Amino acid sequence: MDTASHLSVILDLSPTQWHLSSLPSNTHPLSVASFLSQLLAFLNSHVAIKHENSLAVFGALPGKSVMLYASTETGSESTELADSNTYLPFKLVDATVVERIMDELDALGDPEEEEPIALVGALTKSLCYINRVMSPSTSSAPGGGTSEDQTTLTDPRILILSVSPDLSTSYIPIMNSIFSAQKLKVTIDVCKVYGEDTVFLQQAAHLTGGSYIYLERRDALLQYLIMSNLPPPPLRLLLSVPTQDKIDFRAACFCHKNIIDVGFVCSVCLSIFCQPIPVCSTCRTKFPMKTLRRLNEAMPPGARNPAGTPSRATPAPTASGRGTPAPGGPGRGAPVPSGSGRGTPTPGGPGRGGSNGSSRPPGGSSITAGLANNLR
Repeated sequence: MDTASHLSVILDLSPTQWHLSSLPSNTHPLSVASFLSQLLAFLNSHVAIKHENSLAVFGALPGKSVMLYASTETGSESTELADSNTYLPFKLVDATVVERIMDELDALGDPEEEEPIALVGALTKSLCYINRVMSPSTSSAPGGGTSEDQTTLTDPRILILSVSPDLSTSYIPIMNSIFSAQKLKVTIDVCKVYGEDTVFLQQAAHLTGGSYIYLERRDALLQYLIMSNLPPPPLRLLLSVPTQDKIDFRAACFCHKNIIDVGFVCSVCLSIFCQPIPVCSTCRTKFPMKTLRRLNEAMPPGARNPAGTPSRATPAPTASGRGTPAPGGPGRGAPVPSGSGRGTPTPGGPGRGGSNGSSRPPGGSSITAGLANNLR
């Protein structure tokens, strides 16, 4: 490892999901305090590998995303936390991350309903931070010229630690983030700590060359992280890193925001719909009735009404190949069959996460306050 490496970590800090994860009824319960202790050991391992390695930690909270720690922005705090008995970078990471998480959880209060987790916001901020860190800075040189900083980092990667289920309305922003990560050559790794497999994060890991891991033993989180996510991408070519056996390539329709198995793609703007429609709601392209009848015949029998016109019932969940729909022919939409992995995430399975939950689970009258107290 001759070159420095950058790691951005995105933490899913949903109070409801972490409360469910810590219940004794789970096969391997994992509390937020135990999770953070193992996570901090992993972050310290990344910092210890090479002095020039950089680290950033982002938190995805209900309704907002925040930066919890950045190794490039800790100049003033380093003198305050100086301790001759502790390695200063380790203490900076541990103290800053835990303190910021406690502050953010306290600020959430105890709402009646939990807002959706702002995972897309955290992912976008992480990509913006990487773009700023990776871009070579220029400074004035003697003689009026510019000298380019040669200490730029290589092999940037993002690690997402997820406990919340998919949010179908975030399909388009997540796909845009995936394409941005591809352009920046950023690897996205995903560790599903609790809950059902996520369709969108599976695609993010696959399309960016990262690894997707579903934890069967949550009490062994640190071992999973060190063996699978600590090595940078170049070293993974020499290691046997876990890979996905099946990848769920389903997409969300643009009309109802549902995850679907068979969709219809506009040949002009590539928007995905669960049913044939006469006018594309995105680009306003009009399709002839003859095409609509032909497409309706291609739908499964239960998805259309006896009159031969598309039913207005709420569609069942969908998918398209590689997360990006392909046009079906000039001037017309075409059905897109999907490949699926473990199926549509269903709420409330044993040992798995519930719905993208907004409602508070039984007995969780003060979940957010309880999580903050556990960290103290």
